[in-house]
Amino acid sequence: MSRQLTHDPRNHVLDNNDNFSADNRWLAVDVREAQGGIAGNAVIGRVAVATGEFEVLYAEAGAGPWGPGVGAANFCPADDRVAFIRGLNAASAERPYELWRRTGAMVRVGDPRLHLLDARDVTAPFTPGALRGGTHRHEWSADGRWIGFTYNDAILAELEQRTGRRANLRTIGVAAELGRPVRVPPGAENQDGEMFAAVVVRVTPEPRPGSDEISRAFEDAWVGRDGYRRPDGSWQTRARAFLGVVRLPGGGELTEVFVVDIPDRIDLPGEAGPLEGTAGTMPAPPRGTTQRRLTFTADRKFPGVAREPRHWVRSSPDGEHISFLARDDAGIVQAHLVSPRGGPVTPVTRETTPIESCVRWSPDGSSLLYVSGGAVTVCDARPASARFGASRALTAPSDPPPTCPVWSHDGRTIAFNRLVPSGRAAFQQIFLVDAPG
Repeated sequence: MSRQLTHDPRNHVLDNNDNFSADNRWLAVDVREAQGGIAGNAVIGRVAVATGEFEVLYAEAGAGPWGPGVGAANFCPADDRVAFIRGLNAASAERPYELWRRTGAMVRVGDPRLHLLDARDVTAPFTPGALRGGTHRHEWSADGRWIGFTYNDAILAELEQRTGRRANLRTIGVAAELGRPVRVPPGAENQDGEMFAAVVVRVTPEPRPGSDEISRAFEDAWVGRDGYRRPDGSWQTRARAFLGVVRLPGGGELTEVFVVDIPDRIDLPGEAGPLEGTAGTMPAPPRGTTQRRLTFTADRKFPGVAREPRHWVRSSPDGEHISFLARDDAGIVQAHLVSPRGGPVTPVTRETTPIESCVRWSPDGSSLLYVSGGAVTVCDARPASARFGASRALTAPSDPPPTCPVWSHDGRTIAFNRLVPSGRAAFQQIFLVDAPG
């Protein structure tokens, strides 16, 4: 039986993030309005799991319809830091919040001082360790020392606008604590950052048909709490799984699952070019990054990864499996697994109606969490279990369906959003349900 946690006449948006605090007592949220989005939102907060009490963690003094704006709050699993998206200080009606004009920010609980995570330098010749665009959906590593994110490049966005040539391609980046900030030259849209950032996935506007080249990388996640085991038995400490768009031999595009192995040091340039990029090229991945395609679904009845619902790939805690959504032979969106080492795709769920949300793993790796048939649902995800694929609804169906389900770190509680009418309006409220077992 689910229970409503928040009752405020405003939204409490979980946004498919890692919202539970390390001690499982709080949920990180933003309170954006549907029509204003992140650009117009000024508040990052947290909600007490026991009482529904709302506490402001950060308030943006100058937020307007064009920014800076804040949103998509994400608790660090190791301590009391909260990361989120923030627009630029220089946001204006002429240069508003955009995919390539935003950054990663952080506050500590009890300390509203703003910390900017990734440095930004849009003044040539640019700065290694700084980016030239916007970062999104900032996911902490398990130890709290790294951040993963998606990235859009402002320099190439302006090149695309000037020339009409496709250049502004979404890709994947990471940032690491190196013990020193990244300093950049002064500039209206430049900023220093506390972490060293780098793009780690190569994208190209025109992938070769039939190759593993991709034109877009997105919806990414860390692989395992501490990485995964390589085919030779050695351990890969850090990797990001993600979706990539390939070009088919006969034309057309297809979305597949990829992984990129990330070296211990991301401050060393590789052969593809400078870390900071050039006026006409994307920042290049560090030395030692290895990008691989994991799924090859062109021969399936319904090929490719499902694009609806929008979802992020997710890794089991031990790094053995990556979950994603794809249609089965009946055309129903189901959860599937693939190893970060590659190999066959394993169907998991057997729902009679399409999965309607992101898929999340239980902290012990035994179950998947998602929404199906308008209900919060869990499914056995142990391939060796006789109950593999067996599912159970934890809530009664609702319309509209729940969104953004997330599991607490101790595995006991599941939180999710549900749209609740209030007078002539409706607001995203937080609901809780006890996890099975």
